[in-house]
Amino acid sequence: MLTATNIHKYYDQLWVLRGVDLTINKGEIASIVGPSGSGKSTLLHILGTLDHPTQGEVKVNDQRINFLDDKQVAAFRNRHIGFVFQFHHLLPEFTAVENVSIPGWMAGKKKKEVTERAIQLLEMLGLGGRLDNKPNALSGGEQQRVAVARALINNPDIVFADEPTGNLDSANARELHQLFFDLRKQFHQTFLIVTHNEELAQMSDRILHMKDGKIVV
Repeated sequence: MLTATNIHKYYDQLWVLRGVDLTINKGEIASIVGPSGSGKSTLLHILGTLDHPTQGEVKVNDQRINFLDDKQVAAFRNRHIGFVFQFHHLLPEFTAVENVSIPGWMAGKKKKEVTERAIQLLEMLGLGGRLDNKPNALSGGEQQRVAVARALINNPDIVFADEPTGNLDSANARELHQLFFDLRKQFHQTFLIVTHNEELAQMSDRILHMKDGKIVV
């Protein structure tokens, strides 16, 4: 479903990625682990079209995404890719439902349909009683669940998660770990996760180890 071929990234007189090859299958949950500075997040951002490789090719469902222009990339990302980051990046002036709905509105979908799906996702994630709460009225775990719902609103082909439990306590981290697998079971959702959390990595279908800008296992 996702294929990366010979991905290199060079900037600031430093080779960050050195010829990464990677394939992720539909419905797979894969984790990328490795020491800080090994290139994990840089690779994730390139695969998710948030950055451009110096060299190499990325395909999602046979669509060559790193050769699209900026407008095409933004449209592709909105419709086909979801993101969950260490920091939830929710907009403080909007409610949970509104935060989840924003990518759907940006995609030009009907407001009523987007809102109904946002409510459905939030209820499924255990936030049915928090729909109208703004981020400052939600706990850290609840905020991250809203971010997960937002990542799913447009039925993406793949969700990229960059240290998604980095700011959560152990109980909320375990709940979020299990949530990824529940979503895979219900939606056949694909996840690629960068994490330092050994528990989450061990739960994954496959662990990819990075060192010095390469996948070594």
